[in-house]
Amino acid sequence: MNLPSPESALYPPIEPYRSGRLAVDELHTLYWEECGNPLGLPVLFLHGGPGAGLSPLHRQFFDPRRYRIVLFDQRGAGQSTPLGEYRNNSTQLLIDDIEKIRQMMGVDQWLVFGGSWGSTLALAYGESHPQRCLGFVLRGIFLCTPTEIDWFMNGIGWFFPKEHTQFLAPIPPEERADLLQAYAKRLFSEDQAESSAAARSWSRYEGSCLHLLPHPEEAEQFGSDRVALGVGRLEAHYFQHQGFLSEDQLVRNVQRIRHLPAVIVQGRYDVVCPPASAYRLQQAWPEAQFILVEDAGHAASEPGTARALVAATDQFKTTGRFA
Repeated sequence: MNLPSPESALYPPIEPYRSGRLAVDELHTLYWEECGNPLGLPVLFLHGGPGAGLSPLHRQFFDPRRYRIVLFDQRGAGQSTPLGEYRNNSTQLLIDDIEKIRQMMGVDQWLVFGGSWGSTLALAYGESHPQRCLGFVLRGIFLCTPTEIDWFMNGIGWFFPKEHTQFLAPIPPEERADLLQAYAKRLFSEDQAESSAAARSWSRYEGSCLHLLPHPEEAEQFGSDRVALGVGRLEAHYFQHQGFLSEDQLVRNVQRIRHLPAVIVQGRYDVVCPPASAYRLQQAWPEAQFILVEDAGHAASEPGTARALVAATDQFKTTGRFA
């Protein structure tokens, strides 16, 4: 069967015109890059996870002639060092890092683009610094509530029973009542082999559930040590602390950014971050445009989702708004 390709919706691949590293404390050093037009409209890309890191595909949601595209690997992710490091790693520190990058680059305001955990961080950043935001492009909404965390750990099994059974397999039956704690014990173990095995299991589980249709190559990529260590350890770390957010913080504080233009793009069959969270956000933010992609799961690379995201950034570059 010939499936539509996300590449048909995206701009052609590009390389950074500038990149570097920024030490943000005595432990963490961030990788950052800039692409597109140095004099263009600034846009900040926030990747998912936490811990998933950047992909070259992430540069392609924006017209490189019109946008100054800023991307960075968050603490413990991708090319930032140390990989998988959970110490000195919290939402507020990530927000502080974004401000350090903005100031380093001399950006006054930027469009903020984030999907999955990136949507969580985009909302948290915007609600902390609304005066620095031009607007938001948000995808696969994750509000980091206990209900969503429990769904990830347990509920996905209703739709991906084989994958969830494999996720359970390393954990003894007597520990499965608190799966998050059981995984955290192994992910943060001083036994490197045990920690790595748990990270691969966690990350492969997530990678197997991203798409509407099977993409086994994605699960294998997520199961690689380079991706798994960041995803497994940091997602568990943030889940244990409920994203370092107070109860329903992102919805309660949305009034701080309601005056800014926003679009919410959500896959109808997103099992990782189900549409109920996007709907809750839109109900609290009725001014935001809401796009439900009827033939999509969670991944930004789903063809319908990619088309919607590019359409949003194309519209914003011209009008500064979303229809």
